[in-house]
Amino acid sequence: MKAKVLLSLILLCAGLVAPPARAGEAVPAAPAACELPPYLLTTESQLHKVAETVKAGKSLEILVIGSRSTTIPSSEDSSYPARMQAILKDKLPPAETVHVSVEIQSKKTAEEAAGTFVKLMEAKTPTLVIWQTGTVDAIRSIDPDDFRGAVTEGVTALQNAGADVVLMNLQYSPRTETMISAPPYLDNMRVVAQEHDVPLFDRFAMMRQWNDQGQFDLFSPSRGPELAKQVHDCIGRALAQFVIDAAHLGPAQQQN
Repeated sequence: MKAKVLLSLILLCAGLVAPPARAGEAVPAAPAACELPPYLLTTESQLHKVAETVKAGKSLEILVIGSRSTTIPSSEDSSYPARMQAILKDKLPPAETVHVSVEIQSKKTAEEAAGTFVKLMEAKTPTLVIWQTGTVDAIRSIDPDDFRGAVTEGVTALQNAGADVVLMNLQYSPRTETMISAPPYLDNMRVVAQEHDVPLFDRFAMMRQWNDQGQFDLFSPSRGPELAKQVHDCIGRALAQFVIDAAHLGPAQQQN
């Protein structure tokens, strides 16, 4: 059973990661369908260090810790971290330097990833860390309580190193939702976010919303590279706005 789940998720990632882009291909200037209800982009937790950094005119260093689904091979400018960086540069003052780097923790559980954070933070020293996790734990059926403990450990390590933290949960896939039990991992990430007062970027709910509303067909096995780019573009746009709002950056800190 787990082998089938793993294969299905690999196929999902292959569909949303997409094959190498051909020369000359570009991401559409406007999103195909990025509409979301406001509650999915709202958080009561604040990104204080991001706010201080932007208001001081210092370089905003963002580190995305993720998996293969974080990237689009041979088309990195289309991946959601790159799109987030582009949108933030567009929204923030011209003098503001924004740099987004990616650390791939492929096939690692939350516990395995969290064990690398102390050294990683010493090497990177980011202002903000966006930690994408939960999928591998769900595939491996890691005990949900152990998962929550690992996420707590990871968030604590990142905060102790002086960074703001945003948690990002699993991808949504209608093709695999009957094969893995996502709710325990989604719920435990929400609990950790509340306990540590960090924003939770609900990627799972966003992708399910787009699929249910017919904006993207995430069930079809014949996905082309354009679908991956469109989904990543929408996630990148939503994430950029999420960061701006969580940092409470008003008109004085934005271009428009």
